[in-house]
Amino acid sequence: MTTDITIIGAGLGGLTLARVLHVHGIPATVYEAEPSPDARSQGGMLDIHDYNGQLALEAADLMDEFRAIILEGRQALRFLAPDGTVLFDKADDGTGGRPEVQRGELRQILLDSLPAGTVRWGHKVSGTRTLGDGRHEVTFADGSTVTTSLLVGADGAWSRVRPLLSTAVPEYTGKSVVETYLFDADTRHPAAAKAVGGGSMIVHTPGRELFAHREKGDTLHAYVGLSEPQEWFDAIDFADAAVATARVAKEFDDWAPELTALITDCDTAPVLRALYALPTGHRWDRVPGVTLIGDAAHLSAPNGEGANLAMLDGAELGKALAAQPDDIEAALTAYEEAMFPRSAEAVMFEGAEAHGTDSDNDPIQALLTALTQKEQSH
Repeated sequence: MTTDITIIGAGLGGLTLARVLHVHGIPATVYEAEPSPDARSQGGMLDIHDYNGQLALEAADLMDEFRAIILEGRQALRFLAPDGTVLFDKADDGTGGRPEVQRGELRQILLDSLPAGTVRWGHKVSGTRTLGDGRHEVTFADGSTVTTSLLVGADGAWSRVRPLLSTAVPEYTGKSVVETYLFDADTRHPAAAKAVGGGSMIVHTPGRELFAHREKGDTLHAYVGLSEPQEWFDAIDFADAAVATARVAKEFDDWAPELTALITDCDTAPVLRALYALPTGHRWDRVPGVTLIGDAAHLSAPNGEGANLAMLDGAELGKALAAQPDDIEAALTAYEEAMFPRSAEAVMFEGAEAHGTDSDNDPIQALLTALTQKEQSH
């Protein structure tokens, strides 16, 4: 392939694309805004599914490396009532298809698999523009530019590449989550640790949710979901950790103390994360020389599929380009025609990050009922 390939964003999707291209002998350059690989924490755990994320890792020839970082036992799943009653408890028997890994370790595997210099750190994109004939120019915050024959936006929710293809912008979903961590949980926070169990725990009521999982190193990582307008959160001073923690915990006053401990006993300052989404079924008309993968293409409220879909997007685009190196537009068309319905049809699965879902029909209760019936039929 003689076309130069420029990928914006060194997240899981962009790195998977670069790796699959490398496997096929096709070079690419990844530009990332962060100054270094360890500039910030890469988030918590991810369950990598056998029907999308693992397929991407197979295409990247990284399954052995992936297996080496799996956290055993973390596919265990519990549903609790707000009073602490256990409604559903499924142990990790080793047969599940969604093993858990730390996001940072998965990203490092991808980084280590690329030739030195593939990722250009400290390149924050300030704008993009079309030059014609399928070529595009990317301008960085330091004033430097790069022109490319194939531009791929893997730059997430607030993509600077997306405007080349679509006028869509993410909108607030009506829900935010507050993120907390408890360290040395079994010794310092035993009641909360017992409630969470060995894997993931979900507690759901209309407008109020608690999702927690056990990470590496005896750490509990929790997401406290609240369905409130952004103005409600704006009124809380999250710069004052004690004030913010107390205000959030107040919404769960009637919950069991071992559950509210995931809020009140957190060992870090609570972090507010507003949840945004692009319109369901977001798509665009084919524009020569540019496309999107991952959240840049199909941002949705957390449903457990985002990272997996981003990796699969990267892998599928890489394979399409390798299959038609002399017809880039045909490769992009094939990729997009498969990606659009795939992302629109992503559904919640057993153990999903349920803090990103809410409806009058109570999807968590429906999921709990289905899981209970499944267990009873065995």
